[in-house]
Amino acid sequence: MKGFGNSTIIIPISLCFIFLIFIYHFEDVLAAPPRHLCSPEQRDALLAFKNELEIGQLQQNCMHDSFESHPRTESWGNNSDCCSWKGIKCNAKSGDVVELDLRCSGLHGRFHSNSSLQNLSNLLALRLSGNDFSGQIPSSIGNLFHLTSLDLSQNQFSGQIPNSIRNLSHLSSLDLSYNQFSGQIPSSIGNLSQLTYLDFWGNNLVGEIPSSFGNLNQLTSLYVGINMLSGSFPIVLLNLTGLSELYISNNQFSGALPPNITSLSNLRDFVANGNAFTGTIPSSLFTIPSLTSIYLGGNQFNGTLEFGNISSSPSNLEELDIGNNNFKGPIPRSISRFVNLSYLGLSHFDTQGRPIDFSIFSPLNSLEYLDISYLNTTTTIDLNDFLSYSKSLSDLDLSGNHVSTTNKSSVSQEIYSLSLSGCGITEFPAELLRTQHEIEFLDISNNKIEGQVPAWLWTLPNLEYVNLSNNTFIGFQTSNKKQGLSSVRKPSMVHLLGANNIFTGNIPSFICELHSLNTLDLSENNFNGSIPPCLGNLNSTLSDLNLRQNNLSGGLPKDIFERLRSFDVGHNQLVGKLPRSFIRFSTLEVLNVESNRINDTFPFWLGSLQKLQVLVLRSNAFYGPIHQASFPQLRIIDISHNHFDGTLPSDYFSKWTAMSSLGTDEDQSSEKYMGGGFPYYYNSMVLMNKGVEMELARILKILTAIDFSGNKFEGEIPKSIGLLKELCVLNLANNAFTGNIPSSVGNLTVLESLDVSQNKLSGEIPQELGELSFLAYMNFSQNQLSGLVPRGTQFQTQPCSSFGDNPGLLFGSSLDKVCRDAHTPASHKQYETPESEDEDEEEVISWIAAAIGFIPGIVSGLTFGYILVSHKPEWFMNPFGRNNRKGRSTTTH
Repeated sequence: MKGFGNSTIIIPISLCFIFLIFIYHFEDVLAAPPRHLCSPEQRDALLAFKNELEIGQLQQNCMHDSFESHPRTESWGNNSDCCSWKGIKCNAKSGDVVELDLRCSGLHGRFHSNSSLQNLSNLLALRLSGNDFSGQIPSSIGNLFHLTSLDLSQNQFSGQIPNSIRNLSHLSSLDLSYNQFSGQIPSSIGNLSQLTYLDFWGNNLVGEIPSSFGNLNQLTSLYVGINMLSGSFPIVLLNLTGLSELYISNNQFSGALPPNITSLSNLRDFVANGNAFTGTIPSSLFTIPSLTSIYLGGNQFNGTLEFGNISSSPSNLEELDIGNNNFKGPIPRSISRFVNLSYLGLSHFDTQGRPIDFSIFSPLNSLEYLDISYLNTTTTIDLNDFLSYSKSLSDLDLSGNHVSTTNKSSVSQEIYSLSLSGCGITEFPAELLRTQHEIEFLDISNNKIEGQVPAWLWTLPNLEYVNLSNNTFIGFQTSNKKQGLSSVRKPSMVHLLGANNIFTGNIPSFICELHSLNTLDLSENNFNGSIPPCLGNLNSTLSDLNLRQNNLSGGLPKDIFERLRSFDVGHNQLVGKLPRSFIRFSTLEVLNVESNRINDTFPFWLGSLQKLQVLVLRSNAFYGPIHQASFPQLRIIDISHNHFDGTLPSDYFSKWTAMSSLGTDEDQSSEKYMGGGFPYYYNSMVLMNKGVEMELARILKILTAIDFSGNKFEGEIPKSIGLLKELCVLNLANNAFTGNIPSSVGNLTVLESLDVSQNKLSGEIPQELGELSFLAYMNFSQNQLSGLVPRGTQFQTQPCSSFGDNPGLLFGSSLDKVCRDAHTPASHKQYETPESEDEDEEEVISWIAAAIGFIPGIVSGLTFGYILVSHKPEWFMNPFGRNNRKGRSTTTH
């Protein structure tokens, strides 16, 4: 019985164990979707869509915790049930795919016109943002009738927005931002009456906001900033009383704001900076109780600023930027009523010399960011006293005012950003800064500060940006630790700008210990010695290195800068050869070694650098023939004033593709100027243009130029020059070119400056050149040209010197008689014109030519003025982590 009893105990336990296992698996079966939930047709459609595309690297903005570090489509095909794939959601009952979420999946390619996506007819949400799709959106997108959410943002889509989107009548959210769409916004979008969110931010859209938008009664968020939209303020939007977010910044809207803007009674964010609005700001705007953000900076508002009858209850306004306009008069004292302000921009407010009582900011106890730069006031701001007005103030821009930093009293609050550019400061604000361990941004450029830069500055642990440019610093103070930083916490310096001081001696070695350094600009100083080899320690971070106009000697460094984007060592005393290690600078875009003593052959091997856009070898001792190279991205090349010789093959320029295919949608949507990724640092250079050396303080990305002048080239000018249809400047002067000017030059329809003087050219000036309407400057002098000068308008207004020393040239009746006389042998002249009259007449003609040449060249001409870059990047101006679309002023002073 005992044994039986034991068996009766063991058997139930075993049964219980088996039963638990059964229940466990049964529950798992209940929890999991059916094994073949999605239909074979939809599975095949998804796989076909995947096969239409390539999978590459993820976008940089996708590298964060919100997204996986690998494409979601990698999981597709591992299971026959597509509803289990990543990025796919299905209807639990029908098995239809209802959501396709492939954000940040490294997808590259174009939508096929009959894309298999249209077979997912029950799709409710399509999210493809953060990939690299290109081309046009196919009209078949309109077949996804059930879509409620469509997100194609942050891609490279181009062309017009398809009208077929009007078929998506159930859409509540449409996001096409950060693409390259062009043309007008389709009026049919106004038929999508269920829309609550609409985003066209950051495209190339033109025209006005369609009147049909007045039908979008459910709309709460509208983003159309950073486009080329125009017209007056879209009055139709005043019908959208539920609108809470309105972003129309950085367009071309003009005219006055409507006085009845208060009809937008639920408006929370109104962002319209960077347009051309005029008149006064309606004071009623500030009385909308729901408003928390107003950004109207960078317009043309004028008159006196008034805030109207602000209610006795505290305003909800937290962010207000009305800077960089044309306001005159006093800053209203009622600004102190906005007690919840954390961000205030009042830059370029013309107080007409009136004194300002800065105590009006005292009630703003929540104020963290304040920009009152360039106020045009006689009041001197005592920096320490000013900071005492608001204990929460952490970001301050006082540039362009009279500022005193001599007060030795301590400041209790922590400063994150301080801009004191052009404030007449003569003394480094040491007492204020020494204890600011949280400071990230410091701009004290354009002052009169003398002496040495203190060594303790580099020990501030969070300091990322320092601009010391345009002062009279003589050196960098050495520390007690043999000028090194190894004994202190490693600094986080990213951008160090020290141009145009009087620094002397060697470049200090402590810079090599700034291991996060991205930008180093020590140009226009008196540094001597060699370029420190230890800069190679920064090879993984350094992007922009500018050491031009110093007294540096020795050879160029051979260290590998893995991330170097621009390298400028022009106007020094460097010798030797161009290091072949430069071929490994795979990210290099700008290389400038002009005005040194480099003795080498032409670096044709640089053609392998796929990103090289600017190459300047001017005024060195380069010699020999210039072997053919492809230079796929080259936009500016200046090899003038060297000892290059030989002939150029007829197809020499045939592979310079960037100069023949600019002006794409991608170029138009990108940053206008070549720079290091932030709006405060741009590449500059000196270029011979229209007969004058001109400094381009900011190089336009679309500017193209070739300067081969001052060498010993022979033979004919290559006919392939006519392939470079986007060429703006061509200078082949002072060589030994022979033969005819190729008629293919007539294909250079945007050419503004042409100089082929001082050669041995013969034959006629091609008549096709007379059709070049942008050609404002030309010089054919000192050749052996003959025949009739083209009759184009630009030719008829050139000075006689443009054609001098070409005895065989003939001039039409519309050309001034002075030019005919200048080329007529003395024995054939009928009379002599007094010398003074000749000079006066030629001067008048020169002025006419300059006037006519100004109009077609105005776009590129605007970049030739010297512009000092002195403003901070947006990420420093937005320390609160708020929506990066809000209109922080980014005025370049």
